[in-house]
Amino acid sequence: MYLSRVAIDSKKHETMNALYNLEKLHGMIENSFSGERQRNLWRIDHLHGTDYLLMLSPDPPQNNILPEQIGFKGEEWETKDYEKLLVRIKEESKWRFRLTANPTVAKIGKEGHRGKVKAITIASKQREWLIKQSEKKGFCLLESQFDVVQSEWRIFKKGGKENRILSVTFEGILTVSNAELFCHTLQAGIGREKAYGMGLITVVTNV
Repeated sequence: MYLSRVAIDSKKHETMNALYNLEKLHGMIENSFSGERQRNLWRIDHLHGTDYLLMLSPDPPQNNILPEQIGFKGEEWETKDYEKLLVRIKEESKWRFRLTANPTVAKIGKEGHRGKVKAITIASKQREWLIKQSEKKGFCLLESQFDVVQSEWRIFKKGGKENRILSVTFEGILTVSNAELFCHTLQAGIGREKAYGMGLITVVTNV
């Protein structure tokens, strides 16, 4: 696995179009690779006044078409081998994390069948959703050690129809409860709508 990022120029016309059209941006990311399509996790981060596109993929990006389209002049992918992080994941270790996800709940339909999936819009319920996810994903969270730092609707068109995805960003400190399972979570992501910039959880310097 490889973790890549590129600084993007949000003032560029091409960038603005991509950020407001998740289907187009998803296609641009897929076009960074040749051969059979694979599931790549990605998200947009805003750090120290600069926007970045962050991507986790089985292979390193094979061209700089996307940086040339939405990045600054001369921008290229910055890529690191993700395995160097994964081997450092140990049970009971603590890490600072960031996750942009699409918290949802499935309403109970007729005769006990699964009903319509709806976004969770209340911050306290979003936190509860992540705690429940953590129990199945190899890590633990204390309510006092993480929070929702951003929540916004992402609106885009697909197949001529308007789609809305609730994008929620969490930050805080987690504790690894199952190292093998958590490594899988880091590579597979959390929640729905992964093709549209949701689900990528990243960790930095253990605390």
